[in-house]
Amino acid sequence: MGRRPGPSSLASLPVSVLQKEIKRRSKSLKSLERKRDKVAKKLASIEAQIAAAGGSAGSGGRRTRPQNSMTLVQAMSKTLAGKTMGVTELANAVRKDGYSSHAANFRTIVNQALLKHRRAFKKVSRGQYTTA
Repeated sequence: MGRRPGPSSLASLPVSVLQKEIKRRSKSLKSLERKRDKVAKKLASIEAQIAAAGGSAGSGGRRTRPQNSMTLVQAMSKTLAGKTMGVTELANAVRKDGYSSHAANFRTIVNQALLKHRRAFKKVSRGQYTTA
């Protein structure tokens, strides 16, 4: 059996003290909400200025994934068809063929795909791959 918790520290406070604390927190909440709205308005203004200058306005910190017509494995297979390439060469060729990715480590992602999809790709020699 579990132990029952002891009396809450709030239980020993008078109701009037609790009500005052609730009122104080409500006031600080309203103040914080006003600050948030002011900052959001300022951010919207800055994003509008960036867009007017020809830049790309942010989306509130959210990243958008590029939409590709085919998966990475499909794009790699198409690029490798009838050829033998190294990982770096393949990563560059896939991007050149139109596959879009914002990944800073795209070469590593291509390498992982080569290793994971052994049925689709064949290792010819050290660091050299072709389609299976």
